[in-house]
Amino acid sequence: MDTRTLIYLHQYFSIPTVSGGTRSWEFSTRLVQDKWQVCMFCGDSEIHGIPAVNILKLFNTKNVSFKLNVIPLKYSNYMSFSRRIFAFLSFAVRSSLQVLREEKADLTFATSTPLTIAIPALLRKWLHGTPYIFEVRDLWPEMPIAMKAVRSPLAIFLARQLELIAYQNASHIVALSPGMKEGIVKQGISPEKVEVIPNACDNARFNISETIGLEFLRQHPELSGGPLIVYTGTFGHINGVNYLAYLASHMRNIIPEAKFLVVGSGVCESEVREASCQLGILEKNFWMWPPIPKAEMPALLSACTVATSLFKPIPEMEHNSANKFFDALAAGRPVVINYGGWQKEILEQSGAGISISSNDPKVAAIQLAKFLNSSECLQSAQAAARKLADTVFDRDILYKKLANVFQKVLNETHSDI
Repeated sequence: MDTRTLIYLHQYFSIPTVSGGTRSWEFSTRLVQDKWQVCMFCGDSEIHGIPAVNILKLFNTKNVSFKLNVIPLKYSNYMSFSRRIFAFLSFAVRSSLQVLREEKADLTFATSTPLTIAIPALLRKWLHGTPYIFEVRDLWPEMPIAMKAVRSPLAIFLARQLELIAYQNASHIVALSPGMKEGIVKQGISPEKVEVIPNACDNARFNISETIGLEFLRQHPELSGGPLIVYTGTFGHINGVNYLAYLASHMRNIIPEAKFLVVGSGVCESEVREASCQLGILEKNFWMWPPIPKAEMPALLSACTVATSLFKPIPEMEHNSANKFFDALAAGRPVVINYGGWQKEILEQSGAGISISSNDPKVAAIQLAKFLNSSECLQSAQAAARKLADTVFDRDILYKKLANVFQKVLNETHSDI
């Protein structure tokens, strides 16, 4: 098979040795194995200070067909939304200039958010004729509008126009959940043009010996001696992680030995810390850790009893495809969520976890305690999580779906020549 060249656009590209989602990394390693020359264009917010040569070593093979184009960019979850918009536009302009200088490319793969990642893909198509596939990780501008982060009628109009142009000009669209596909189809896009490929389970990384989790607890004795409930991810406005602090406060009266650990950072980190201090639970039954590298996550999840995925009660967030949900399944751990939607349906149908109250932490604590107190429920949920990870959401299974989309677009492009 001849080597094909892919322009891969992902502003938040990350690798296993740092914190953050590694979907693009995992897909890139498989694309390289499938004889693709991958040209990644990304910001440096996730991989700041890591030499490109060190990243290439992670492929564990010689003559890697992976070219990393890092665009220095000031960006963090602590920024105001207006500053983040400026960062998005800055990346779109600077990456476009570099993308247009690439001599040869068979295909462009642009993964959002932000929505502005479509701009270099569009320009490459219009000026060089390179077809692109657009991946939708969150529905923009639907999400920031729902969060009231975007209020200006002009800004909303421009964002919706960019969304529509991105969809219409894409050769194919990848949505990370059924709800996202519905949102795209509502914009007048044919359902046949949209493939649902959710986030995935990296089973080879997370399906590890229970002894590793036990060793983790031995090293962190403050977290042992009872059920361990963990949250790993962003402390953003939409996550409402302080809800878990209130839940932990109520849990002290129900299962005093239960421990809660939240791992991450974000704009609401101080809010979570302040709430846990006021409740008198910080480092009593509630601990806060900074982000840890993805490579260290398997040991943590192996040690926990259940893992949580949290969002504020915003209907648009029910379409999410959070990495933490799939990492928990990959580790064979029950998932506890506080929202509805397709993930709740999966948990109810499979028995791999539960959904708790989204607006009453006391009720949520009672619901969670009932689950934690049933060894039968926990064991059954662990088995169900393992089955989902192995048979439905395995990374290799979902990569094959993506590879088929790539091949379909290439075939259509060649037939048009």
